[in-house]
Amino acid sequence: MQCPMRRILLALGAVALALVGAYALGLFDSEPPQVAAGQCASISGSTEAPRFTTLDCGSDQANVKVAKVVEQGPCPVGGATYSTYTADATLCLIPNFVEGSCYGQDQESGLLKVPCGTAQSVKVTKVLGAGAACGEQRAVAYPEPAVTFCLAKGDA
Repeated sequence: MQCPMRRILLALGAVALALVGAYALGLFDSEPPQVAAGQCASISGSTEAPRFTTLDCGSDQANVKVAKVVEQGPCPVGGATYSTYTADATLCLIPNFVEGSCYGQDQESGLLKVPCGTAQSVKVTKVLGAGAACGEQRAVAYPEPAVTFCLAKGDA
């Protein structure tokens, strides 16, 4: 059985890959939104009709945060793998995790905030700076912005 935390991170990556493929196939009617590092968005929809919507980071529907906008080249290395959305530039995306909140998987949105106690959910116990230790909990760290998410089972 796959760890719920791993499944959630894989789901986020799958949704991001679907967006990249849809853009390459011309499934978007217009250019993707112009966003900057630090802005949040919702990635939802199917691989045939994905949606990227810029949202306030405090919104429960904002499931990703733009970590960095890269004009050329790859996203930063040295930590967890970024999800990406590529158009004129590459958006390096991280989960928009909120300390104390729980997250689960959804077929349409990939990653969404759920009530803690929901089966197979993941709880974000701490949001720390780079290189921080999470003790017995699972650490997911990104180099840019320098952030570490400490994760535990949300349904425990």
